[in-house]
Amino acid sequence: MSRTGYALAVRVLPCLDGGRHGPCTPVVPSSGALAFAKALSSCPSSKEVPCDGGHWRGMAVPARAGQAAVVIQRPCTLLVVAVVSTSVGLMVGTGALPGRWLDTGHSPGMLWLMIGCCTVAFAEWGRLRVRVGSAITELTWGETAFIVICVFLPAGWVPATSLVGALSAYTMLGLLDQRRTAMEILHATATVTVASTAGMVVARGLTATYGTSVAGYTMIALIAGAVVYTLVTLYLAALQMTQGRRRPATELFTRLFASKLPMLIGNVTIGLLIVMVEGAGRRWLMLLLPPVGWLLQQAYGYRLRSDDERWTWQLFSDVTAELNRLDEKDTAVAGVSGALRLFPAMKVEVIVNGQGDGPTRTYVGERHGTIAEGPSDRLVSAGWRSLPIEPRALVVGGMQIGEIRLRLATPVRFSRRDRHMLAAYGDALAAALHDAATHRKLRIIAERSTYEAAHDSLTGVVNRAELLTRGAALLDQMGSDASVALLLLDINHFKEVNNALGHIAGDALLHAIALRLEDLVQGEELLARLGGDEFAILMVMGSTDPLHAAIERAELLAAGVAAPAEVAGVVLSVEASVGIVVALAGEVDMTELLRRADIAMYQAKRGPRPVAWYEPLQDEASVDRLALLVEVRTALAARDQLQLVMQPTVALETGKPIGAEVLVRWDHPRRGRLAPSDFLDAIEHSELVGAFTRYMLDRSLEIAGQWVAAGLDMPIAVNVSARSLLDPTLADDLPKLLKQYGVRPDHLTLEITESVVLTELTVVEEVLAALRAVGVRIAVDDFGSGFSSLTFLARVPVDEVKIDQTFVARMIESTEAAAIVRTTVDLGRQLGLRVVAEGVETDAQCVALRSLGCVAAQGFHFYHPLSPERAAVVLMEGNRRST
Repeated sequence: MSRTGYALAVRVLPCLDGGRHGPCTPVVPSSGALAFAKALSSCPSSKEVPCDGGHWRGMAVPARAGQAAVVIQRPCTLLVVAVVSTSVGLMVGTGALPGRWLDTGHSPGMLWLMIGCCTVAFAEWGRLRVRVGSAITELTWGETAFIVICVFLPAGWVPATSLVGALSAYTMLGLLDQRRTAMEILHATATVTVASTAGMVVARGLTATYGTSVAGYTMIALIAGAVVYTLVTLYLAALQMTQGRRRPATELFTRLFASKLPMLIGNVTIGLLIVMVEGAGRRWLMLLLPPVGWLLQQAYGYRLRSDDERWTWQLFSDVTAELNRLDEKDTAVAGVSGALRLFPAMKVEVIVNGQGDGPTRTYVGERHGTIAEGPSDRLVSAGWRSLPIEPRALVVGGMQIGEIRLRLATPVRFSRRDRHMLAAYGDALAAALHDAATHRKLRIIAERSTYEAAHDSLTGVVNRAELLTRGAALLDQMGSDASVALLLLDINHFKEVNNALGHIAGDALLHAIALRLEDLVQGEELLARLGGDEFAILMVMGSTDPLHAAIERAELLAAGVAAPAEVAGVVLSVEASVGIVVALAGEVDMTELLRRADIAMYQAKRGPRPVAWYEPLQDEASVDRLALLVEVRTALAARDQLQLVMQPTVALETGKPIGAEVLVRWDHPRRGRLAPSDFLDAIEHSELVGAFTRYMLDRSLEIAGQWVAAGLDMPIAVNVSARSLLDPTLADDLPKLLKQYGVRPDHLTLEITESVVLTELTVVEEVLAALRAVGVRIAVDDFGSGFSSLTFLARVPVDEVKIDQTFVARMIESTEAAAIVRTTVDLGRQLGLRVVAEGVETDAQCVALRSLGCVAAQGFHFYHPLSPERAAVVLMEGNRRST
């Protein structure tokens, strides 16, 4: 090995570079304090030497273990130079070649030759290992031996002495250390020989050094030769260490020289002392030199170990800092790369266990190669698997999350210190991988939260908030004169699906509708679910007639929604009402678009077509509707605007009044007198319905109480909204009102519509049962106009049925209407219910009803709605006439 001065350990290893990329190059692995240095020998002047093997994903795949990596086809240039210089030196030294300035013909005695060879051998034997960069090198006393043989031997014999001494030392080292191969020994010997020859030529060129006193100019020549000797060894080492790498040799040479300089000075000083003491004839002083050399050796060793410790832990700090990545793959790749820099491994595997989030992942990298992810059996070939493995489990909190494996070259010895460092590195890598996995989970949770915040959980389309956000961004990006359209879809009678099939079926239907709408939206149209059964589509209109284009799109979407769909085993076909608003992007914001589309949608629900578009007059009506609700609050508090009127109910057989229905009129201070149709619908769909119902019951029972006090014991009927039955406190408050005004419970009839049967809420059934328990009578109003008349009678216990006036008005000229009236009268008779005909206006209707067996009626034919005072007079007179 090249050991003189500062030598790099070089050996021939099996070809681990694998392939068809030129000659096998030296590999100088790093180690955490392990004295390891090896490289593949190569000959700069020889032909390229191919290696067997293949590649997968850019990673070198080795040939079979033990196969020779380098087939030497020509002598290496360094060996040739060493042999030639030795031969020339011997010929000059023996006088075979003229060369007076090289001490031609001076042949030393055999004793001095042996002393010279032993000096070189001992100098190469006493070595110190040190890390330089990512390689391990060895320092020797080569400069000391060079000065000694230059003074005690003729110049021509210096190369041969260096060759024999170095070859003897490295051969002995090879016998003691089986890791050293023949090629390494020859290469190191050649390095010492070439460096000694170069140094000798420089020193002898300055002045004669053999057999002269060491002083003045001779000392300068010896120092110059020693420096040249050092420079040559350092340069050859740098070339060898950087062979096959991208790192320039000059950079490493500079670092080598900076590290070598203190030892160079010490070695030269010891060499000069030896020759000066011997020349002065004081050989007894030579006894002092071994302890001085030993002390210097210890000093060198301490300094080198300190440098090695500092460099090692600095490298450890650097590679562990690089592990702090937020991605598992980046962390694993950094772990492989850092292990290759820290440890004498030819290949490193990092295995990450699948902790419930996928299969086990393996990351494999080789020295001077790429790092790949994939199955371990494919990334690690049979040749690699034959190498020794140094494993370390990656454990965090007592749980093993993976493993790191170092595949070492066959002669490498892994020290205890390396194992401790591997343990520390494995813990750092495990923590980094655990942090990366935790960050990935947090990122997934954050992404999921962000997604859920912007999307509807049931259908997967964006929600109202995201529609407003994206829509606002779209409006800002568009020109102020560009047209946009917003379509608002509401599923008709969707509540009936929930009531009939359950909410799970309703959710399935909404999901199916969302999928259909997603298939129908085009380009950059944005689909959103606003909540419940409402969907919205925002689109940019590019046509010259954007309203017409929006109507066509709305009709297409409505037709897509209406297509049959199977839900819970039932084939359903639902229709949608679509409201359209078209506006310029610079005139409205998203909130205003939604408001206008909502107005148009409700217009579509009330109109004959499923599609309606926004018009300003509709907006005025909507604003007026909101203002009306505010005025209702005022009217309920004032108690002088909402006026109650009474329409008597008569017995058809006798014409005698048998009760009265309470109706309401609104004497509005600004609008004038309003009929129920002008305001009841607005109240029915607002939160005022409960307050209005209590107002009607309170005022009606107050009037009934006044009648009782005046001696008129007559029942009254009050219309109650179906939504009022959702209030469980109604049955608790009603007895208090009856007692307060002195009205018998059976003199109060609550009229409810059939729509109450459309809900299966338990609270409705409970309230109806509680009202029946109070003793009040229950009547079904507008019977026959709903969707479930018979179902209503089967579910709700009632006392009275009131035939809707639309059938009564057509019963004379329509056989169908007459049949419905006849059936209702017969049904009431069989169920024991009183049947009342509403809206009787002619004598013919009265006669027909009487002939069918209907017992009671009300309408303009008998009485118009009367004030409470006038109704009391009419009812009293009717009772007196009948008696």
